Amino acid sequence: MQPTMRGCSAQYVGMAALVVALGSLSATAQSVSTITSTLVSDTKLQLTDTQEPTGDLAQATPGRKAVTKLAEDTHAYAELNMEYSFDKEGSPSSSATPQDAGPPAPPEQPPTKPDFELYGFAMLDMGYNAGQTDPAWFDVERPTKLPAFRDEFGHDGNFYAGVRQTRFGVKSNIPTKVGDLKTVFEFELFGVGVDAGQTTFRLRHAYGELGQFLAGQTWSPFMDPDVFPNSIEYWGPNGMVFFRNVQLRWQPVHNENHQVMFALERPGASADLGAVSDRDILQGVKFRFPAPDVSARVRYGGKRTYIQIAGIGRYIAWSDTAPTAVTNLTGHTFGWGAHVSSNIGLGKKDAFKWSAVYGHGVENYMNDAPVDIAPKLTTNIHRPITGDPLPVLGIVAFYDRYWSEKWSTSIGYSLVNITDVRLQLPDSFRRGQYGLVNLLYYPVKDVMVGGEFQWGRRANFNDGWSFNDYRVQFSARYNFSFKRGGS
Repeated sequence: MQPTMRGCSAQYVGMAALVVALGSLSATAQSVSTITSTLVSDTKLQLTDTQEPTGDLAQATPGRKAVTKLAEDTHAYAELNMEYSFDKEGSPSSSATPQDAGPPAPPEQPPTKPDFELYGFAMLDMGYNAGQTDPAWFDVERPTKLPAFRDEFGHDGNFYAGVRQTRFGVKSNIPTKVGDLKTVFEFELFGVGVDAGQTTFRLRHAYGELGQFLAGQTWSPFMDPDVFPNSIEYWGPNGMVFFRNVQLRWQPVHNENHQVMFALERPGASADLGAVSDRDILQGVKFRFPAPDVSARVRYGGKRTYIQIAGIGRYIAWSDTAPTAVTNLTGHTFGWGAHVSSNIGLGKKDAFKWSAVYGHGVENYMNDAPVDIAPKLTTNIHRPITGDPLPVLGIVAFYDRYWSEKWSTSIGYSLVNITDVRLQLPDSFRRGQYGLVNLLYYPVKDVMVGGEFQWGRRANFNDGWSFNDYRVQFSARYNFSFKRGGS
């Protein structure tokens, strides 16, 4: 980004949140001598993108409502994560790289002085939902939140509006003897978990990176953020791996689209007790996570076209805190996933984006999937019930088309399919489908307006129920950036 203020309203948004970020970025104070140090003490911000799992299987209630979905608190659920840039001819470009898709590639000539940047955007969403959805998720298209039976959320038809996609970030780059020290702190206004449906602060990224090592919260290596389409629907393709997680990461190779990385990530899981949720012997069973999740990624390609292969392994355990003389349900299982994804550059700016993922017990890393574990009966009288990691398949296919320097379109489809087990109830989620097409307009630099048609479909386990949801959404976005320092 150029070292200029972009967007007429950016001054107010940037300076208001700058005071929140100073505490975590004091290392840049030498290059930003005029920044205020006053903190806003009366504003209570919930700056967490994730929530620690309670680990209590017994708290789940029967059936669909028994789903204790940790992923709602820990996904950085999908979003408009494309930072539009402009080439020398002034044409918009997503560059097949989200503005916040992890640490940027090292510059060809590292800066000789520290630099500090404020960035983000203000965004309005307005739309009409011809169907119905969970009111806590009124402004996104999530198949898992569509009704599981007729009129579960009232009658069809709802107008919505909000500014929850609005985003603010601060990043710095400080040269050291062992390489550049990079820090990123970024949040948005989209509430999830206990704040679902609210316009409130939520942490997206908070990490530091020095050389080959990164520590903090950012994209999981199991994910490919560059698959996210150039769309305005916040949540994004349901079949996409999408998770910002706390991690310790080693990246021995990072040269644009040549990447190799490994990470230890914070573990977590959720369970649906289904038809056995009322069994007394399950009331004392709680999750336990003795080891971190282990993920890895390899990417190979050029500037616009690449192939990425990623994998993850998980150890999920549970303890029976109230065993009897006959039964003890303490046990464990393993989860795993394999993910392949790609961007294919077409023409001057167009891109075909796709991914396919399959695994067992990795729903927590999916953009919109239900629980990781479901109950399974055994023939062991001392352990009659155990946990089964649910198989999941996710597919994403989108085409981003740039008609000119002023107009673009994205069109595509996504799928999540869960292989349910016998003890889950008939109205449990089985398959979700997602699609959209849009037309976006860029009247001037750093301004985007446009409309989008969105479709979502839910199908239940085995009661024959399915529901189609249709939406039309209009959005307007105003980017800003202010940079100081650097060479």
